[in-house]
Amino acid sequence: MSKITGFLEQPRVKEKYQPVDARLKNYAEFVLPLAGDSARKQAVRCMDCGIPFCNNGCPVNNIIPDFNNLVYENDWLSAIETLHSTNNFPEFTGRICPAPCEAACTLNISDDPVGIKSIELAIIERAWQEGWVRPQPPQVKTGKTVAVIGSGPAGLAAAQQLARAGHAVTVFEKNDRVGGLLRYGIPDFKMEKHHIDRRVQQMEAEGVTFKTGVLVGAWDKKSTVTNLATQTMTPDELRAEFDAVLLSGGAEQPRDLPVPGRELDGVHYAMEFLPGQNRVNAGDRLKKQLRADGKHVVVIGGGDTGSDCVGTSNRHGAAGVTQFEVMPQPPEHENKPLVWPYWPLKLRTSSSHEEGVTREFAIATKEFVGKGGKVTGVKTVRIELVDGHLKEIEGSEEIHPAELVLLAMGFVSPVGSVIDAFGIDKDTRGNAMAGTEEEGGYVTNLPGVFAAGDMRRGQSLVVWAIREGRQAARAMDQYLMGTSVLPR
Repeated sequence: MSKITGFLEQPRVKEKYQPVDARLKNYAEFVLPLAGDSARKQAVRCMDCGIPFCNNGCPVNNIIPDFNNLVYENDWLSAIETLHSTNNFPEFTGRICPAPCEAACTLNISDDPVGIKSIELAIIERAWQEGWVRPQPPQVKTGKTVAVIGSGPAGLAAAQQLARAGHAVTVFEKNDRVGGLLRYGIPDFKMEKHHIDRRVQQMEAEGVTFKTGVLVGAWDKKSTVTNLATQTMTPDELRAEFDAVLLSGGAEQPRDLPVPGRELDGVHYAMEFLPGQNRVNAGDRLKKQLRADGKHVVVIGGGDTGSDCVGTSNRHGAAGVTQFEVMPQPPEHENKPLVWPYWPLKLRTSSSHEEGVTREFAIATKEFVGKGGKVTGVKTVRIELVDGHLKEIEGSEEIHPAELVLLAMGFVSPVGSVIDAFGIDKDTRGNAMAGTEEEGGYVTNLPGVFAAGDMRRGQSLVVWAIREGRQAARAMDQYLMGTSVLPR
C-alpha cells in the first residue's frame, strides 16, 4: 500500500483542459494528462481496499490498486506491465472510457473517487515515451489461420491476443483505415488517430495482417452507415480460407425518429456527420461534407454521441446548438448510499457541453418543419414522468429553429445484412447470438465462427469491446488448439 493516510491528506488531482476559445479553433486533443508527481499525488489516495470494488467495476478487471501503488513508488515499468496484463489499449480507455471503476471506488462513498482513469493514461503515456511498448511476436507459430472482421477495439484486442498465441491473423476492415468506430466515430478532439496508428504498427510487427476496404458479407445499399469498401468477400470464401472467423464489427445501425418531416433535407443521423470531419482531419477531400457552419443545430439525444455532435458543431462555427433529451433532468449528485458501487444516474456535463450548448430535458420531438424541402425547425412538446410513463404536457408545444438536425439516439444493432450473409442466429435485438461462458463461449451457431464486442452485445463501451475481444481470443485459441494459455 502506498501510504495508509494518503486518502485523508491528498485531495483529488484533476486533469486540466486548454481554454475553450483555444480548443475550438482546431480538432486536436485538449486534455492535459497528469504526469510524474501529479500522477503520484493522485495514486497516493488509493486505499488498497480489502475488497477492491474498482476491479469489478472495470470491465477488463484492471488490477487497479497494484498499478496505483507502483506509480506512487515510481516504478512505472512495472505499472505498465501490470496494466497491459489486462488491457491491450490503455491509451484508448484512458481517453474515452467513462470510468465505471471510479464510480465503484470505495473512496467514492464519502469523498471524490481516486482518479483512476487519469493514472491509467499517465502510465501508458510514460510507457510510450520511454519506449517500453514494443512488439511481442510469438516464439512459435501454430500454423492456424484466423480472420477478424472489423478493426474496432474488440477486433484489435482479439487479433493482438491471437497473434501473440502464434496464429496467423488477418483483420478485414470495410473502410479505408483501421480503427472502426474508434477511427470514424470518436472525434479527434477526444482521441487523435495516431494512437491507433502506432498500435497498428506494433501489431503488424507481431504478425497481424490488415486488409482495408474489404467488405465481408452483404450490404444494404440504402444504408447510411459509412462503407468505403472497394471489394467484397463472401462468408463462404472466408471460411474456406481460414480455420476460424471472428465477427467484431461495431453497432452502427442508428435508431431512427420516424416523425412527420423526417424526409426533409438537413435531418441526418449523427454518423452521417461525425465521420466526415474525421476523414477531413486525416487529409481526405470530400465533395459534400455535412457541416454546421452558421446554422442553428438541434441534436436529438443526450448521450456521448450527442455530446460529440455538440463539440463538432461548435468547431464548425454553428450559430447555436441545442440538445434534446427525452428523459427528465437527472440530479446533479447521485444518492451514493443507494447506488454505490454501481454506475449512478446523475447529470453529466461533458467538455463539449462546456464549450456552448442549450440543454433541454423532458422534451419530445413531434415533427420536423421545413420550407422548400429543407428543415427550418423542430416542433416539440414537453413531457413529464407519471407512474413510470412519459406523458405529454398539454399546451406545451413549441418550435425550435434548426437548419441542421442530428439524430444521436443510440444504435440498435450491428448492420444486419452482414450477420445474415453468414447465416448466423440473431437475438431479439438483432445481435449475433453467442454466449460468454468459459467453455465454448463466443461461438455462434456456425462451428468456427465467433462473435464479440458490439456484434454480440450491441452498443456498448470501448472497454467492454476490449474485454470481449480478449475473451473471444481465448475461446478461439481453445477451439483451434484444444487448450489456451491466453488470459480470460
